[in-house]
Amino acid sequence: MKVFKAGAAAAVAAVLALTATACGGSSDKASSDGGASGGAKDKIVIGIKFDQPGLGLKTPDGKFAGFDVDVATYVAKELGYQPDQIEFKQAVSAERENLLANGDVKLVVATYTINDKRKAKVDFAGPYFKAHQDLLVRADDTSITKAEDLNSKKLCSVTGSTSAQNVHDKLAPKADLQQYPGYSECLTGLENKAVDALTTDDSILAGYAAQEKNKGKFKLTGLKLSDEPYGIGLKKGDKDLQTKVNAALKKMVEDGSWQKAVEKNFGPANYKAEPAPQITEGS
Repeated sequence: MKVFKAGAAAAVAAVLALTATACGGSSDKASSDGGASGGAKDKIVIGIKFDQPGLGLKTPDGKFAGFDVDVATYVAKELGYQPDQIEFKQAVSAERENLLANGDVKLVVATYTINDKRKAKVDFAGPYFKAHQDLLVRADDTSITKAEDLNSKKLCSVTGSTSAQNVHDKLAPKADLQQYPGYSECLTGLENKAVDALTTDDSILAGYAAQEKNKGKFKLTGLKLSDEPYGIGLKKGDKDLQTKVNAALKKMVEDGSWQKAVEKNFGPANYKAEPAPQITEGS
């Protein structure tokens, strides 16, 4: 009798194990193709910036706001995920490729400029936005209208950024480079006249200028010193997901959601974004 009970218990355990394996296989498949099976535990992890107003910002109440957040949320919806099924993970610039390669995130939507060096490590969908390197100056400053005007000025950017160095090396070799720990420090220096200009992508500059506390203090010069096509990063080789994300981006533009997101996040800075770019990746 004891043998019978032991055998029955083993049989039940085996059936439960097979059932769990089958369920797990279904969930993994749903995750791998970018969709969701509708279960309560299904989610998608997306990498964004946590410290860029207007693009990707984690607010004091733990919520997320910005153009990249809106794009990520729309794409996730088209993949089958509701907002409460999205987990946003911080994606600092230096870690974006690793997050994708290690499977820590499914997508990266974080001012991620498409270039050949990055495409050797990850795939992209998009682009979904075209930014340009620009200069932010004080609203009442009329002395800087071209990059060469920086030759007698103090130019600020964050430590480790290549933006200021590019301007110095190629356009204004006599500019006095000032490197601060973060953009907030550069903005304070700009407001206090410790520096004369701040440089990085115009979308990032517009996000800072659009903050309530900065409204009316700064302006973009509109010089378009470089092209920065933002794409959505994907793990290398996931062509099916790339196709689905591209389709979602096209729909976002066609139904007007893309333009609404631009106006909501960049409008207060009077930033004139270019029309949505043509999708080139995966075609």
